[in-house]
Amino acid sequence: MPQIIISETYMTVKREPNDPKFYGVQNAAGESNFLYWLKNILNADYGYDLIKKRMWKDGHMVDDMQEYLRTRSPRSEGPKVAIYNHRWAIEGLEQPWNGLGEVTLAVERDIFAQEEAE
Repeated sequence: MPQIIISETYMTVKREPNDPKFYGVQNAAGESNFLYWLKNILNADYGYDLIKKRMWKDGHMVDDMQEYLRTRSPRSEGPKVAIYNHRWAIEGLEQPWNGLGEVTLAVERDIFAQEEAE
């Protein structure tokens, strides 16, 4: 299981010897598989209720392949966050994960705050 360090704005995930590596640049397969794996860990061990989704389907003006993790709904237990690769245009998550053994992801908090205020 990876070491996960969560701050107010970033999440660093450090690979342990038994953790899988992820491959596939076409259709961002490596990044997609990494996010799916991370989602399962965060949901099971950290009390999140995350889903993996393409960002543009939520109305974000980004590449149509970019995916992110976000809290399922405003009623979900746990933190209301969006977690994504802030270096998407430069490199996929699988590159630093496989090479350096760690990745840093951006974390946006209180993602439903505006909806709740209305």
